[in-house]
Amino acid sequence: MPQNDHNVDVAIIGAGPAGLTAAYLLTKKGYSVRVIEKDPIYVGGISRTVEMNGFRFDIGGHRFFSKSKEVVDLWNEILPDDFIQRPRMSRIYYEGKFYSYPLRAFEALGNLGIWRSTLCMASFAKAKLFPNRNIRSFQDWTVNAFGHKLFSIFFKTYTEKVWGMPCDEMSADWAAQRIKGLSLWGAVVDGLKRSLGLNKKPNDGMATKTLLESFRYPRLGPGMMWEAARDFVVAGGNQVLMAHSLDQLSQDQTSGHWRMVTQGPDGEVVINAAHVISSAPMRELAGRIHPLPATLGHAMELKYRDFLTVALMVKGEDIFPDNWIYIHDSKVKVGRIQNFRSWSPEMVPDPDLACVGLEYFCFEGDGLWSASDADLVELAKKEMAILGLCNPGDVVGGAVVRQEKAYPVYDDSYADNVLAMRTELQRLYPTLHLVGRNGMHRYNNQDHAMMTAMLTVRNIEAGEQLYDIWAVNEDAEYHEAGEEGQDAAGERAALTSERLVPNRLKAA
Repeated sequence: MPQNDHNVDVAIIGAGPAGLTAAYLLTKKGYSVRVIEKDPIYVGGISRTVEMNGFRFDIGGHRFFSKSKEVVDLWNEILPDDFIQRPRMSRIYYEGKFYSYPLRAFEALGNLGIWRSTLCMASFAKAKLFPNRNIRSFQDWTVNAFGHKLFSIFFKTYTEKVWGMPCDEMSADWAAQRIKGLSLWGAVVDGLKRSLGLNKKPNDGMATKTLLESFRYPRLGPGMMWEAARDFVVAGGNQVLMAHSLDQLSQDQTSGHWRMVTQGPDGEVVINAAHVISSAPMRELAGRIHPLPATLGHAMELKYRDFLTVALMVKGEDIFPDNWIYIHDSKVKVGRIQNFRSWSPEMVPDPDLACVGLEYFCFEGDGLWSASDADLVELAKKEMAILGLCNPGDVVGGAVVRQEKAYPVYDDSYADNVLAMRTELQRLYPTLHLVGRNGMHRYNNQDHAMMTAMLTVRNIEAGEQLYDIWAVNEDAEYHEAGEEGQDAAGERAALTSERLVPNRLKAA
């Protein structure tokens, strides 16, 4: 066998949370594994941590919280000594004012004013009395839930920045998955109690389905978790091949084994495996399967939203105390601003400097994505001044981190396209397993992506599909509602469908 050929039990495409969770668990169970990752340096995918001159940047912000006990236990197993507890603070910036999130009733009333607050509640009442029965878009869903006035203030501008498309062209599925269970009335009552000092309970999301007031976080950023997982895989005798991209994937019709051709720094590498786990974007995977799937056209219709962070190093103390601020203002292009020291003090090495990350949502190849790093740093400085957050003269450094395919787009046709490709691949290739956010074209959180990998490993062990991973997070409420680790069994962790119960148990 040529030196660049590998024979293993399982080949894994992508070293993000889903791919490395699968590799970690398979290594523990004694399987031979090869992981390919196209990034030359970092593992973790969009959960990686980029380091520049000692400054560490989280790609998008990743709070470590899960209702799944198994996910929490796995985090603690991989990274037993490096979690810190951090206070959570997020606010919304709208028309020059800040709104606490979760809501504080008197603050919101003072910021909006009596007249606008009255219009918001009247609009909410109208939506409840005369709901739209034909829910098709994100706008339909959100107006039904909160009223048109609140939709226009707190959802429309930010959401359209994130997705680059009008809210009435986005599928309602995104709202149903990401903000299901957030009750306006419950939030108002809870916020009123807090404003009056009547509610002393931690805001853990149980009552109002809002966000937690504290969370755990790796002291050097989320990439620390996935670097530790990679190290375990390598120590167990397996390999993670960096700077290797998928070229072609084909299955031998006689043996059923897979032949994965990859391109790396030293040329072509071939991996032969009984199973393939893919966290690659469905659109990219479809174009590399040989022969090409009949549903290639459906896969090519899938769209993605890309993302870049402009980090600024600023003289002085931290500019604001929040982990991040949502920018609901059409005067600037930035959608969200992180304060990296608020995530972990160890993310910022110089005590005399603050470090913030301005997040811009874009499409690969558009004006923002293609702009030079220097121009993006200047844009970020200008927008910080427009928002009144810092003096551009105090900025002493900047860096840009780009992330392609950060968000799978939920447009009108995405669900049909995913179903078509998924159905064909499941029928033809039962040993090809799709996992993770882009692997399933589903806007899953990190813990849900991990759970798809955990259940896939169980299916591989059993030699049959005991668990339907497509039901992970299918009907889940917002992932920070509830108590961490409250679900004890894998089939209940972040899952709600009976289809996840093993077939033989359902029969009993």
